[in-house]
Amino acid sequence: MNNGLKITVFAAALAATFGTAYGVGKGADPLVSTGAHAPQQHSGHGATGRDGAAELGPGGLQISEDGYTLALDTPAVAAGGRTGIRFAIEDDAGRKVTAFRREHGKELHFILASRDLTEYRHLHPVRAADGTWSTSVDLPKAGDYRVFADFTPAAEGAENLTLGADLPVSGTYRPAAPPVARTAAEVEGYRVALGGELRAGRESELELTISRNGKPVTDLQPYLGAYGHLVALRSGDLAYLHVHPNDGGPGPAVSFTATAPSAGTYRLFLDFQHEGKVRTAAFTVEVEPSVRTRIGANGGHQH
Repeated sequence: MNNGLKITVFAAALAATFGTAYGVGKGADPLVSTGAHAPQQHSGHGATGRDGAAELGPGGLQISEDGYTLALDTPAVAAGGRTGIRFAIEDDAGRKVTAFRREHGKELHFILASRDLTEYRHLHPVRAADGTWSTSVDLPKAGDYRVFADFTPAAEGAENLTLGADLPVSGTYRPAAPPVARTAAEVEGYRVALGGELRAGRESELELTISRNGKPVTDLQPYLGAYGHLVALRSGDLAYLHVHPNDGGPGPAVSFTATAPSAGTYRLFLDFQHEGKVRTAAFTVEVEPSVRTRIGANGGHQH
């Protein structure tokens, strides 16, 4: 796996309150937005700035892009039990796409999150021969949700896309203040410590170290072809970064190279597998504006 990581970034409208992933560790601090402006909409592909650095724009704001559409066959689901979700990726002629490039062991990655981010799922649906995808999920909480499909069509020259759509979940909605962990999280007896700093507009390394009962975990198991997967969600608009790890062994530390699209408050979700089970640890980080952003905000030149 190369150190230069592919980061898929996408965004959708979201209330400014953050939550934790389903089944993650405990914390105590409130989430506070920095009030930074959201970046301009881009396709989600990396662009090159005037200084030659990659400029990341959020994807997932659109249901259609580059001739492909996320066609959600399930208009709504009910909370309180396992339910099915069906969808397809259609081309510009309305045909269901049946050929995709496999990335990290899967043809398509499917993310589901409530708008207050108290519920979060990273799902891997199954594709039928006709191009219909299906998956099931247990959503104990009602509310407004957003789903995202991250995929690359097999067509020559096609690039990776992240398309998004809204999914209402019916039932009684009771908003709750989320617990927060900033530098360490605990989940099912595991402690995950976060080191490093996520930066706006610049690559930086994040290192997550996993231990259990005070001892480092050195036998992590591959999950989707890697020893860990990291997702970052930005408070305020659900800008999304899916980051894959740098080269390394099976623990106790897993490192990632990532670039935040802007300043703001981000919720990080780490998926790791040990003893045959995938667990998710969650953190909250504050990303300060880059130098170029601060100059532009003060009325100077902004590149």
